[in-house]
Amino acid sequence: MRVAVLMGGRSLERQVSLQSGQRVDEALRRLGHEVHAVDVDHSLVRTLDDLRPDVAFVALHGEDGEDGTVQELLEVLEIPYTGSAPAACERCWDKVVAKRALAAAGIATPDSVSVSSSAFKQLGAADALARVGERLGFPLVIKPSRQGSALGLKIVQRPEEVPGALVAALSYDDRALLERYVDGHDLSVSILAGEALPIVEVHPRDHDPYSARYTIGQTTFTCPADLDPAVASATEALALRAFEALGARGFARVDLLADRTTNELTVLEVDAVPGLTHTSYLPVAAEAAGIGLDQLVERLLELALADTARA
Repeated sequence: MRVAVLMGGRSLERQVSLQSGQRVDEALRRLGHEVHAVDVDHSLVRTLDDLRPDVAFVALHGEDGEDGTVQELLEVLEIPYTGSAPAACERCWDKVVAKRALAAAGIATPDSVSVSSSAFKQLGAADALARVGERLGFPLVIKPSRQGSALGLKIVQRPEEVPGALVAALSYDDRALLERYVDGHDLSVSILAGEALPIVEVHPRDHDPYSARYTIGQTTFTCPADLDPAVASATEALALRAFEALGARGFARVDLLADRTTNELTVLEVDAVPGLTHTSYLPVAAEAAGIGLDQLVERLLELALADTARA
């Protein structure tokens, strides 16, 4: 089968995308497919018109890859592709939109407030920050609404740290999310073909979330997570509900927290284009389920073609 692996691009997640794409490329070659690695740029449409692949494997992270843009383009070009449809990608990519959709489905997420850059410039939102802190409490998690790989995310302990963290978050996007910090077990549930893979518990060693996630040795994993069976079952069920609430298909990764005191579960986000790097959670979970990388990549292609056949 002729497969175009879409990777790279010009977003801030370019390097992570290249790592994912390279691993997918190598797996597809071992499986005997005709593989074309495509470093996405302004000539993408011409490149795909020339290649006419049987399927596109989307390993493009960040803007254009996770926000539904490239998926919509692939539908126009009538090329089957891996992962979720444009609308679901758009919902997952925007954390504010995702939280509202999850809340509408009765799924708990940490309490939060969103603010835009225009609210500061035009509406005097800075004067309300103290009340946001009083409402949500400290510590606070501040992050861009539309960004991945923990870029722009900061945890602040005191009110005087909020303005600087907001400036950092708003340098990545024009809207930021201020979210109640939950002291909990950091859990990740990968969904594959409607089923939950073994739960990954993440133990970062580095205080910088981006470095911890993508530097080998900076994060350790427990998979399957060492959870009470009832908590594990509830985690898997909630992850599947979140997957369905945002309209994801094929595969995705759901990040959750289990409060260390109460075991109360909250959903942080759903990633419609999860990474496939050496430190990414999806391959870790698949391996724990007895699914090697090659088998996982082949399964994702099969799901892409099946979704196209049903459409």
